[in-house]
Amino acid sequence: MNFPRPPCYTLGMLLEDISKSLIKALKPLRFGAPVSHVYLPLDYAWAPHARYLQRFSQGQKEVILVGMNPGPFGMAQTGVPFGDVAMVRDWMGIEEAVARPEQEHPKRPIEGFGCQRSEVSGSRLWGWARDSFGAPAHFFARFFVHNYCPLCFMEASGRNFTPDKLPRAKRDVVNAACDDALRRLVEAQTPRYVLGVGAFAEARIREALDGSAVVIGRIPHPSPASPAANRGWAEAAATAMRGYGITL
Repeated sequence: MNFPRPPCYTLGMLLEDISKSLIKALKPLRFGAPVSHVYLPLDYAWAPHARYLQRFSQGQKEVILVGMNPGPFGMAQTGVPFGDVAMVRDWMGIEEAVARPEQEHPKRPIEGFGCQRSEVSGSRLWGWARDSFGAPAHFFARFFVHNYCPLCFMEASGRNFTPDKLPRAKRDVVNAACDDALRRLVEAQTPRYVLGVGAFAEARIREALDGSAVVIGRIPHPSPASPAANRGWAEAAATAMRGYGITL
């Protein structure tokens, strides 16, 4: 699959090419038990994902925040990292048609922007961005948010399966594609800081960007499974950023 570059090649188009490369590399992969279903929202939710890149990737970024992989009620529905429906639609102003994955888990249907479930991690992360910066343009003038791995893994029960638990051989293949995408993203946006949202993302950043001059670190993950996040994630994240010298 080749995607020719148009004469007026923008940064958003470059990031679209990075996403298309991930689709090409990851879509053919198959995974064994306990994984029963795999969603690739870059593919079936391409329209809102591309709109996110076109609208918010432009310009040099000071900070890139990197998440682990899509949540079932966030990016899996909207194609946007940490993409809680209400935050993507009402704050970012993005609402596009979303198709369905080839094999859909009966307990995790893809309803796109009609999904009524909230992605708590996304509500927290984007809610902090909204409350701290106001309009999306103010946040994205300095920040960008990327998900390291665009695959959402589920077990037969519907339970989330995280990419760090994949068998080594499969994990290496996935990581190779995602490392390459992250390196290309950083090269394109030339940030000063690349921060993992949680320990997994930080570890992948350190391996993928080994030898880079960027400042690497992490902020806490906003998952409701984290007691620390439930005690006040926004302030904890802001404190972590200030510790790296990022002014808010």
